[in-house]
Amino acid sequence: MKITRYQLRELRMKLTPKETAVITLVASGYSDKEIGVILKISYGTVRDYIDKLVLKLQARNRTHAAILYAKTNTEWLFKIK
Repeated sequence: MKITRYQLRELRMKLTPKETAVITLVASGYSDKEIGVILKISYGTVRDYIDKLVLKLQARNRTHAAILYAKTNTEWLFKIK
C-alpha cells in the first residue's frame, strides 16, 4: 500500500525528538557509528531507532526512510551544523 504525502507528514509529526535526530542524521549521510558518537548512544541503540523508524514510516529500508523523511520535511537540512 502506498502512503500519501499527508500520511507521511502525520507520521513525521509523531516521531520522538531522538527519532527525529536519528533520521535527520541518516538523511544527511552519516553512518550508524557516526550517529552513535554524535548522539552519545550505542551502535545497537542507533540500529534499534532505525529499525523502528523504518516500521513507523512504512519504508523498505533506512535509505527509503530517509527519502520519505526528506520529502515531507523541507527544513531537515538546516538541523545539522
